[in-house]
Amino acid sequence: MKESVFFVILVMILHVKGQLKTGFYSSSCPKAEDIVRSTVESYYNKDPTIAAGLLRLHFHDCFVQGCDASILIKGTSAERNALPNLGLKGFEVIDDAKAQLEASCPGIVSCTDIVALAARDSVDLSDGPSWRVPTGRRDGRISSSSQASNLPSPLDSIAIQRQKFAAKGLDDHDLVTLVGTACTTSQLPEILTQP
Repeated sequence: MKESVFFVILVMILHVKGQLKTGFYSSSCPKAEDIVRSTVESYYNKDPTIAAGLLRLHFHDCFVQGCDASILIKGTSAERNALPNLGLKGFEVIDDAKAQLEASCPGIVSCTDIVALAARDSVDLSDGPSWRVPTGRRDGRISSSSQASNLPSPLDSIAIQRQKFAAKGLDDHDLVTLVGTACTTSQLPEILTQP
């Protein structure tokens, strides 16, 4: 299961456009990944459930219009306020890491890279796999709650969830890995009998 989470996140990261590379901030902000890691670790030590929250935050951000941190934009009609996103947690971790990075390297590290690094670090801290995160993403400037309607919901039928995942280039294995725990017992027979 841990390897599955890694694979799905890797697929989502690879869909991001642009010139990403591991160690993108090695000269412009050499401690960037360490700062994110120590921030995530600090919150994780107080509340280990933050790990799942950070992974879900990254998933919700990437699923809507790509990994662009548009989930972080505030506003009454922003993605953050869409019904599927109302239960997200981890915003305070990202805000804290961003504040520390701005103090160390103003205007260098994107919020979307912070979200991606925090998701990786939270999985690693939970004894899941770790992976290299290519960085260099740029933050999105547009966030609309209506665009979050394509997020999978535990209230969606399996057929609808499969369509939503397929539209993003993801398969049934990815579906079970990322939203399988949110299914209801009434959906379980349907999941188990799918080809």
